[in-house]
Amino acid sequence: MKKIVVLVSGRGTNLQALIDASRSGFIPGTISLVISDNPVAYALRRAQEAGIPTLVLDYQSFPSKKAYEAKLLEVLEQENPDLICLAGYMRIVGKEIVQRFRNRIMNIHPSLLPAFPGLEAQRQAVEYGVKVSGCTVHFVDEGMDTGPIILQATCPVFEDDTPETLAERILRYEHQIYPQAVKLFLEGKLEVRGRKVFIRGE
Repeated sequence: MKKIVVLVSGRGTNLQALIDASRSGFIPGTISLVISDNPVAYALRRAQEAGIPTLVLDYQSFPSKKAYEAKLLEVLEQENPDLICLAGYMRIVGKEIVQRFRNRIMNIHPSLLPAFPGLEAQRQAVEYGVKVSGCTVHFVDEGMDTGPIILQATCPVFEDDTPETLAERILRYEHQIYPQAVKLFLEGKLEVRGRKVFIRGE
């Protein structure tokens, strides 16, 4: 069975979607470890209730970002997962980790990248006045939300939307396409060529 490690910082709704997809057999793999940089992240409780091992690497307890990244890399190398999923993980992954696990780290972002990268993507979309938004699953590279795009889903933006109402609408699509992207990866159906990700058999 292929192994997935999930990095979290917050509520963990995308983690829950991955847990549910793994339990149902939709994803041909198991979540072997959930790592949080935030000791009070609700995602930890979700993992514990599902019987998944958890590890807290409290960012505030490390003397520097470099020290934190070194410990995280050490843990990931020991675990040696087939795939690392970021699920509401609020830190940019360090270059050494990206290089060590090239095209084996996925993230989901609440916008149609390359539009509105970074924090508060839903607020950016509402303030810009776009008519359509959505979410993107992508491989992680050294930039911020700049890696090769795997899957995207779209949803409308209404005139009376707030960042909060748009975020809730987008989240429903996140919970659909993240497990789908993980499934494709674990089945060996994703091929990265430069900036593009090709899905074999489609």
